[in-house]
Amino acid sequence: EKRTMTLIEKNGYHDSVYMNAAKIFQGIHTEKRKDRILVRYGDDSVSPMLPFKDEYSQRVSYELAFNALKYQDLLEEILLDSCVYPCQSIPDELTSLLVVMLYDLQDRKFQAREIFDEEEPVAEVRKVECYLYSFRTKLAAALARCRIKHDALSIEYILPETIRKQEQRASALPLCVWANTFKISLQDVFRNLKKKGFARVETVSDFDCYTYCMDQHCNDVLVFPSSLKEELLNLDLFADCKLVLQ
Repeated sequence: EKRTMTLIEKNGYHDSVYMNAAKIFQGIHTEKRKDRILVRYGDDSVSPMLPFKDEYSQRVSYELAFNALKYQDLLEEILLDSCVYPCQSIPDELTSLLVVMLYDLQDRKFQAREIFDEEEPVAEVRKVECYLYSFRTKLAAALARCRIKHDALSIEYILPETIRKQEQRASALPLCVWANTFKISLQDVFRNLKKKGFARVETVSDFDCYTYCMDQHCNDVLVFPSSLKEELLNLDLFADCKLVLQ
């Protein structure tokens, strides 16, 4: 039976991922000068992080938190321009969750999240989600105004050029994957990948669509083209932590 991953792309995350991402963001968000604070994040006394379901849920929690950090100024501008913030029913202690979930909502083009039947609901997440979704039209309009003001095709173009160039370089880097030899042998990894249609080549310069090569210095590290990231993460090898993305 195929294992399912914590995230189905563009359909949303488990409640626990949002809570953990908010907790991470609370600790790393940019603090403004007192005379410039318009969005208040409360103190750090919110509930502790929930246990990560697996390595994948841990990774996407950090990704979501750092994406919210990257676009913090834009997300705050959208909340203020749409008059969605401030809100008496959302305390300052949940502002981090509000920002994190707003980033995810706009990333899904303001479409409803897929709810996973097997997950344990988190009251704070459902409350913030319901609030944001009820104002999705105003939020989308505020985002459109921001894009027009910055003459940007998408939110990525609102970022400073130096950050955009860094992201372009990072996204083009090959993916390094560690083979967890405590759970699987390299030969079994090779056989499993071959069954999935992957071909082993000698070097990165030989990369094509479904190809990979071995790292020249670490004999338990495989290297894949960056374009295969999402397909790789949906393999059973990753769900079972037999392969781990570095």
